[in-house]
Amino acid sequence: MNAPDTHRAILRHHIATVEAKHPLKVLGKPPRGAAAHLMEENALDLLAEKRPGLSLFGLAQAEIDLADLIGRPVGIVLLSGLRGREAEELPKLATPL
Repeated sequence: MNAPDTHRAILRHHIATVEAKHPLKVLGKPPRGAAAHLMEENALDLLAEKRPGLSLFGLAQAEIDLADLIGRPVGIVLLSGLRGREAEELPKLATPL
């Protein structure tokens, strides 16, 4: 899929839509490859904070919902899932949206 990059204002709007539906807060965009389950080159990786009530199914649905809105694959990496060096370095490398 060769989807164009999404304008930041539009991306922030779509993220707010997904955040309103699912208990998570997107914190930024980590380096490509942070969401290891996505192989597509044009995929969008996001770093997020888990809020109370978020299930694995809800996380997967949030990825699907955002991917549908922006027209490209989305992977969400949760801060709570990071361990060791990744937990220290990945948040510093994430660029704000």
